Amino acid sequence: MNHSRMPLLDALKKHKQKESVSFHVPGHKNGLLASWMDLSLDITELNGLDDLHAPEECIKESEDLLSDLHHTVESKFLVNGSTVGNLTMILGTLSKDDTVFVQRNCHKSVLNALKMAQVFPVFLTPDFDEHTQTAAQVSKQTLMEAYKKYPESKAVIFTYPTYYGITGSFQELAAVAKSHDSLVLVDEAHGAHFGVIEKEMPMSALELGADIVVQSAHKMLPAMTMGAYLHIRSPRIDRTRIHFYLQALQSSSPSYPIMASLDYARSYFASYTEKDHLYAMSVKKRVAQLLQLKGFTCIFVDDPYKLLVRADGLTGYELQHLLEAADIYIELADPYQVLFIFPLLKAGEKLFEKKVVQQLSTLPFKARKTSPSFAKNLPSDHVSTLVLPYNEHSCSKREAVFLKEAAGQIAAEMIIPYPPGIPLVMEGERISNDHVERIDWLISQGARFHGGEKLNEKKLVVFRKEN
Repeated sequence: MNHSRMPLLDALKKHKQKESVSFHVPGHKNGLLASWMDLSLDITELNGLDDLHAPEECIKESEDLLSDLHHTVESKFLVNGSTVGNLTMILGTLSKDDTVFVQRNCHKSVLNALKMAQVFPVFLTPDFDEHTQTAAQVSKQTLMEAYKKYPESKAVIFTYPTYYGITGSFQELAAVAKSHDSLVLVDEAHGAHFGVIEKEMPMSALELGADIVVQSAHKMLPAMTMGAYLHIRSPRIDRTRIHFYLQALQSSSPSYPIMASLDYARSYFASYTEKDHLYAMSVKKRVAQLLQLKGFTCIFVDDPYKLLVRADGLTGYELQHLLEAADIYIELADPYQVLFIFPLLKAGEKLFEKKVVQQLSTLPFKARKTSPSFAKNLPSDHVSTLVLPYNEHSCSKREAVFLKEAAGQIAAEMIIPYPPGIPLVMEGERISNDHVERIDWLISQGARFHGGEKLNEKKLVVFRKEN
């Protein structure tokens, strides 16, 4: 198939050229009432522009091109991000009371989907990666231990790669899951760029044994925020159920600019060459050298488009403030470091390189003598379940208690440092002293959270003990 074509974007541009008068939604009338922003492609389901929920024309052709690129049974555009993809993937493959294995370092949307599906989750603690000081992939030994305890597991939900760009031995893990007749469901939000360039690039989960995969196109490819893909690779997936949840969970008024950007991102990625990749890596290398000359430490990971940066004596949050003072904004900060995500530059695109080198050249840095310290906070149990199952949450009372009183009680909310969006405490699990210390430290550092409605009062919501 000809991947230089962008059928949906072409259809929108063709419609724009008509300079038609709009008597249809949206209310900005093709950008007329919002001239400060180019909204002329923000249209609706008009003749010739197809319908996301019943595609037959340009959207179908665009999704067919996406499927061809990734060699899938079917690929779909998502306009509500990987969140709706994860919800659809889980609700569309699992049923109430199914046992399912899930990495503990998963995104909160995975846990929300598990709760909605009313399944029985078994959490697999990942290995701790000393190189990056982050949670990595689960080990084969942990997965095998889980199967010894719960051989009936319907599926395994993997996060590949991690937010920090760690891939691990995913192919081996997928093979273990398949040997136990489990479905392999993958949140590949940060791996939409895997697979096309073979040199130095990890393979996509689609190539390594996944049955169904969700990718955030907007994270690594040039797509608009909330633009994502859902890929079905295996005939074992019930596509009718997947289609139902896609139309049930996604907006009935999908954004055409988001869909057009997904069309563009697929074409951009399909045309990305080894020459482009080598140029992008040369820019990354130059940035890393500049940082190292100023005394920073650079940590390279499996994903070549990501770079961890540390500064002796500074937490990641303090380093983030230092960088932002020089108008350099990074993806995330954690207690140890900050994360740089590099773009998929094409050969000859000099503007990004020029700008970032100029900003870094003026960046001041002085090392301190002391270094921060804190707990790693990974559970000692490799395989664990919730103390209070999802189906009992709605029957239990909740109350807010001070942090110092929370240890030993059962969490009635998720506490999620954001980014990266990985729950520190999961609803239904017992709160440990390590949890309390970690949360207290993160609050003191100005970390942002999703969940934790009373954290500003240094309180956690727990399930109340009944007399």
